[in-house]
Amino acid sequence: MIERAPTTPTLVLAAHGTRSAAGEATLSALAETVRRARPRHRVELSYLEISSPLLSDVLPAVRGPVVVVPLLLAGGYHAHIDLPEVIASRRPDAIVAGWLGPHRLLTSALARKLARAGLRATDAVLLGAAGSSDPAALADVRAAAHRLAVRLARPVTAAFASAGSPSLEEAMERLASTPAARVAIASYVLAPGHFHDRLTSAGAGLVSDPLGPDPDVAALIWHRYDTALTRRHALPQASGLHRASL
Repeated sequence: MIERAPTTPTLVLAAHGTRSAAGEATLSALAETVRRARPRHRVELSYLEISSPLLSDVLPAVRGPVVVVPLLLAGGYHAHIDLPEVIASRRPDAIVAGWLGPHRLLTSALARKLARAGLRATDAVLLGAAGSSDPAALADVRAAAHRLAVRLARPVTAAFASAGSPSLEEAMERLASTPAARVAIASYVLAPGHFHDRLTSAGAGLVSDPLGPDPDVAALIWHRYDTALTRRHALPQASGLHRASL
């Protein structure tokens, strides 16, 4: 009997990769949350680098159609260079969804995590992100900060732990001269690791947990998956990385 390939596209999650065991465990928990949301779908977690399994190994092993959802909160080098190169060399037939942010579901998750961490009405708020040398990626983060500001009804400044302005240190220094009783950092990273460590060591009064296996993050991943499929069906000749709607 010939085994047939699945007709429902497999969801392949493409994370950056981390040297943090806690970070890998958190991403695995996120993948499991995604699976539980749609138990009839196959979901595979992969990484662009550092961690295993690598996306370059997972893609050729998956039978049938594939939708890749980048577990990236903004565009940048990994979204525009790394990921397309792997797709082109290993699974050129794969459908590639847009990266995750900004989106209202991320805003909800961020606001909820800040509340759980003990956010006060008098706190000044930073959205702490990894950063990028890509201006468009920085714009994505600033748009996420604006969404959070609207949700919280107070200013929210995007600050970057690596490339990008203002740096985390610059933003903290500026807020030190304001009347705010303390600074709260909304952690705009998916999992523990180097960048979340940078946020927790910045001297803020509180830092929220990484987004992690939040149900809203899982719902957003499926939204990106569905949007990518809808666009492919509407444009059957389309290929490459497409920005999903916000």
